[in-house]
Amino acid sequence: MSNQIAIVAGGTAGVGRAAVSRLIGDGYRVGVLARGQARLTELEDTYGEKVFALKCDVADADAVSRAGAAIEEALGPVTVWVNAAMMTSFSPFPSMQDSEFQRIVDTTLMGVVNGTRTALSLMEKRNSGRIVNVGSGLGYRSVPYQSAYCASKHGINGFTSSIRSELIREGSNITISVVQLPALNTPQFDWALNRLSKKPQPAPPIFQPDVAARAIMRAVKEGRREYFVGRSVLKLVFGNMLLPGWLDRKLADSGAEMQKSDEDEPGNRPNNLSSPVSSIGAQAQGRFDDDARDSALIVDADRARLVVFGSVPLLALVLGILIG
Repeated sequence: MSNQIAIVAGGTAGVGRAAVSRLIGDGYRVGVLARGQARLTELEDTYGEKVFALKCDVADADAVSRAGAAIEEALGPVTVWVNAAMMTSFSPFPSMQDSEFQRIVDTTLMGVVNGTRTALSLMEKRNSGRIVNVGSGLGYRSVPYQSAYCASKHGINGFTSSIRSELIREGSNITISVVQLPALNTPQFDWALNRLSKKPQPAPPIFQPDVAARAIMRAVKEGRREYFVGRSVLKLVFGNMLLPGWLDRKLADSGAEMQKSDEDEPGNRPNNLSSPVSSIGAQAQGRFDDDARDSALIVDADRARLVVFGSVPLLALVLGILIG
């Protein structure tokens, strides 16, 4: 078996599931952490000894620490850790209960914190490894009706930047990256708590989860600080830098409506806040295959900033020459 070992937290569905498939295809054996035993068992049946699946709630720091140690003991030194677990609800903020908001933050933000802490404890022994945190364009520009999720994704950016500076100060060879994702065709829209009148959908343009997995693999191989995936993320990031007030007003209307599908919400659907939804298997893709794109622009975020901000003085220079 391969001696390359990775762990994917939140690896039984959506982006995490796509990342597991890509890692295995690249020769890794993969430890998978998730709450749902049925989907973990499905992964083991699919991949056999290529996966080591453990039931674990990423919001529980002690459980994540024990799971990381168990996977390393079973498979060998962990060289890659991907934090992909997430949770959301589609709801006006005043309608959200305190426990609901807290649960989303505990999974989406604190899951990254707990995973990073455990990954560092394992990798520091060898002063080597890659940590990849799954972010979102909504970590730069929030949208209505997903306040807890957006807060968590903003938090991931701040947390990761702080840890990265600490690693640089210590002269560590461990890298920590963030992959900022666009709207994806994942199962979350069928199990997230929804208080809107219509069933939720990813706000177009929509991409397949394998696009995210390819970006994660770039981070695994290159270890750069941040990646932007899709032109929609570039528009959110740089648009918010230039015109945040205009985006406030635009997203108040279109940002809300783009998250609604044409299907009426029947209500009383099972949601995954307290436990996994058992009717959905270990799948990466959701029900929007017909609208989802298979490819997207994946760029080094620092290079993107250099191009955008470097072009301003360059344009001024060209204009000055022409005028002169």
